[in-house]
Amino acid sequence: MTRATGIGSMPGTSSREAIVAVRDLLLDADRLGIPYLPETPGRGPGADMIGRAASLLVELPVDLQPSGWRFTDRPGRDARRAASLWTEDLDELAAAYDGYAGPLKVQVAGPWTLAASIELHRGERAVTDEGAAREIVESLAEGLRRHVSDVRRLVPGADVILQVDEPSLTAVLEGTLPTASGFGKVRAVDRQVVAAGLRTVLATHDGPTVVHSCHPRAPIQLLRNVSPGAIAVDLTEATAARWESLAATLEAGVALYAGCLPTTGAAASARGAARGIREGMERAGLGPQWLDHITVTPSCGLAGLTQRGAQDAHRVAVDTAHELSEEGHA
Repeated sequence: MTRATGIGSMPGTSSREAIVAVRDLLLDADRLGIPYLPETPGRGPGADMIGRAASLLVELPVDLQPSGWRFTDRPGRDARRAASLWTEDLDELAAAYDGYAGPLKVQVAGPWTLAASIELHRGERAVTDEGAAREIVESLAEGLRRHVSDVRRLVPGADVILQVDEPSLTAVLEGTLPTASGFGKVRAVDRQVVAAGLRTVLATHDGPTVVHSCHPRAPIQLLRNVSPGAIAVDLTEATAARWESLAATLEAGVALYAGCLPTTGAAASARGAARGIREGMERAGLGPQWLDHITVTPSCGLAGLTQRGAQDAHRVAVDTAHELSEEGHA
């Protein structure tokens, strides 16, 4: 059957409200929904994607500077705040999912998005230093191992799905990140090095994994070659060539989180989203049996929407999954 879930972020400033909303929207979905631990960046520094993931790094302390997150000799106030927000989230997760057994997704920024965003002591992006990038990969892998262990301890019945978010991956590969001065571009990182880093991080988890990149030129072939359980990409304007690459991904045994619902506030319907997926699959020569390997999602996070808009996006995702599931088993 086709499933439905969200990508990660939710609007608002209450962790409890976001966690309960996601739980209720996705668990009341005839087993089609995959609940997840939402991010609420509206809470401020430390709740953002970079600060949140940086606080999981082991023995790589950070602090928030006017220019962004930077490595420091010891954790700063904002890093401590990020760790405190994580504790709050996990406590609320344990309360909301008391007695639950089933899939539960957690998300974190990936190593290359962190390396593209966190600054070294001298102000350049960490991605400019091969040694620093390698340390981020190794540190994040260990931090995620500990994080997943905490989630499993707090929700013993959870089948944890680890989603690694890489919104900066395309810029890292294409060499389009600006330097600290703003007058140049950071040199592109070799694809094999990028792939090796992603494999290291994914390998730390012994359960299902997802790699997500919502960039319109997200490198689908590279993403599937790092051996995730699934890839998550934006399909709202997918070309025939992109669907052909996704067909190769599915045929390689990698499932698809299909980001078919826009997150810009534009109206979306389950019928229209389902039609878009069907037409894309037909162009790529994929039969309805492949619908069992697809999970319907918004194209990206929902933090920019209103509370009602975010809830509606989940409902449309579930309704789209219902429609596709019925077709896949007709």
